[in-house]
Amino acid sequence: MTRARTSMMILTAGALLAGCGQQATLETTEAGADKLADAVSPAVLKASLTFLADDALGGRAPATRGGDIAAKYIAAEFLRLGLEPAGENETVYHRIPIISLTPSPTLQLHPTGRAAVPLAYRNQFVLWSELDQPDVSASAELVFVGFGIVAPEYDWNDYAGVDVQGKIVVALVNDPGLIDSTLFKGKALTYYGRWTYKIEEAARQGAAGIIMVHTTESATYPWAIVESSWTGPQVRLEKAATPLRMAGWITDEIFSRYLLPSNTSIADVFQEAATPGFHARPLPATATGRVRSTIRRSETVNVLARLTGWGPHPEEAVLIGGHYDHLGTGKPVDGDSIYNGAIDNASGVAGVIAAAEAFVRSGVHPDRSVIFMAFGAEESGLLGSKAFVERPTIPLKDLAAVFNLDELNLYGKTRDVSALGTEQSSLGRFFEEAARAEGLRVVTSREALESGYFFRSDQFPFVLKGVPALYLQFPTDYVGRDSTWGEQMIEDYTAHRYHQVTDEILPWYSMDGAVQQLRVIVRTALMAAEAAEQPTWNEGSEFKAAGEARLTGD
Repeated sequence: MTRARTSMMILTAGALLAGCGQQATLETTEAGADKLADAVSPAVLKASLTFLADDALGGRAPATRGGDIAAKYIAAEFLRLGLEPAGENETVYHRIPIISLTPSPTLQLHPTGRAAVPLAYRNQFVLWSELDQPDVSASAELVFVGFGIVAPEYDWNDYAGVDVQGKIVVALVNDPGLIDSTLFKGKALTYYGRWTYKIEEAARQGAAGIIMVHTTESATYPWAIVESSWTGPQVRLEKAATPLRMAGWITDEIFSRYLLPSNTSIADVFQEAATPGFHARPLPATATGRVRSTIRRSETVNVLARLTGWGPHPEEAVLIGGHYDHLGTGKPVDGDSIYNGAIDNASGVAGVIAAAEAFVRSGVHPDRSVIFMAFGAEESGLLGSKAFVERPTIPLKDLAAVFNLDELNLYGKTRDVSALGTEQSSLGRFFEEAARAEGLRVVTSREALESGYFFRSDQFPFVLKGVPALYLQFPTDYVGRDSTWGEQMIEDYTAHRYHQVTDEILPWYSMDGAVQQLRVIVRTALMAAEAAEQPTWNEGSEFKAAGEARLTGD
């Protein structure tokens, strides 16, 4: 196999460890990376996968016995390897306080000059509270804010010249690139297009609430997903009150019928909102919303440990992580009620443990530290990673990079490897170099970019704080298979196993493809740990400003 050469010299001289008088051999990237990649063990990977996906853990739901057993198992593996606790209070654990609010809402529109219109919950709207309170209401004027975006790097401000303090904003999801490919990143969704961003920006602007307009094209999923996702328990971290009291969705049919002039179509509104210089405007209506919520509180943990760096920057670190939670147990399907989550994400956590084993057993000692982390409550809304960035046990300015392992390839060897975020930061160049060293080519799914998958897993709370990150994805070009087999397998998994009781370890699964992915990841992580400077965001990334602020403390 041809090995790509790196730009860094192999250091063989002894170096004095800071704080202790021991000598350490600083092996850098080429020789050390080969040794590190060769230490990735398929046996370690399979053993951890087999345990975590077993029925005995009951689907690893947060705050359940099975979830607690999974956390204790991961902790034991980290401590077995001699890693140092990196959690709170000198332990390997980091607390995740969870609040669950099950909403029972009402929403009325009051179009000017017309009778009040009570909307039908689930069929025409969904609404939930943004406050940790059992009864929240708001009645206010409606203001249409287009896509609801403030993006200085794109010279775009949908809130310019309008005061929405105490009002309810109405916003489209997605971003102007959906309509005009010359704007933002064209069809590739930016974070500004995500519903989560719309809520955050409305709160920053002082709005009392936000109503988002759903279309299948702009949301990238049908109304049925909105209905199923926002009508059950809304699980999040306990948080302080914000100006934003409630948030929700309405159908495009309701928006068109009651909030638009009769001669204006929804297509016209999207075109208007995607026009540079768009100005927010009041809508000829007010709205009254109320959300009564049943509240439940619980707690789970992240699990994390550190391999301390041996070079000039041991206080800095790169992080390799993946979430260990899944969906627990549910209504039996053909006699099976356990959501084992074998691929999602026992495979990723097994990969984190295998990566930790490789670093320890290889004897490779990088400059920066390496943190290995199992996130809790990802399926509840990235709660473990969100809790960590709110209360980090390492200053975020010292966290150089994050590598998220969420669903490894258990289908076999490939000729390619994939990650999201490669176009965002200098980590992309490291990843490509690591892939070349393994004889693999790098591919990126256009569908994943257009659907905004980069914003939907545990690396993203770190990204919002300015930490460069990569999110490992399924490859598609399998050895011994035709060119369409990989995509067919992704579609089959999504339709028949993803978030279903059938996500179990199948007899034909192989560790070969996951080992390929892990060899690339540990090489990439080593390059980031050994680089003279921390990885940087690329020009044009919407996270560049956050990255600069993270390093300067602004």
